[in-house]
Amino acid sequence: MWKEATVVFTVVLGATGGVLSLFPGRAPAAQPALRASITSPTAIAATAEAPPASVRKAADGHFWAEAQVDGAGASPSRVKFLVDTGATIVALTEADARRLGLDPAALDYAIEVRTAAGETRAARVRLRSVSVAGARVEDVEAVVVRDGLDDSLLGMSYLGRLSRFEATQSALILRP
Repeated sequence: MWKEATVVFTVVLGATGGVLSLFPGRAPAAQPALRASITSPTAIAATAEAPPASVRKAADGHFWAEAQVDGAGASPSRVKFLVDTGATIVALTEADARRLGLDPAALDYAIEVRTAAGETRAARVRLRSVSVAGARVEDVEAVVVRDGLDDSLLGMSYLGRLSRFEATQSALILRP
């Protein structure tokens, strides 16, 4: 029997206390909670329509995802991401942002973020799409991190928009 799970994400950004929204264009008070439920009709339909995608666990114990990302360039590029459910948003290194056609020098690094290496600044960007093993999500919120990020992170702004994801002992299963 499936049990319903509710997950709510709220992120306060920077010293100004801005709230990062997974529902752009709505006032924070009007933001619905992000709700993922295997019992919802949308989740059941998505599960029935699309086969699950899979990312194998690496020898280091992490899930590394090769994604096809359509950033701002003429054609999508491959980006290697560390899957990070603790990251609220997809985070790109400046090198990966450059390969996606974004100009890191022209970005507004207005957001204060905390990485494993300490505090740094990040700039908001939008990715046209992110696709991991066929699990494609359109219009993905992301940030480009100025310093302190060795690898790009596949965070919840992508994962939270899937109908379901699950970690097993050997793989991460993604359902579009």
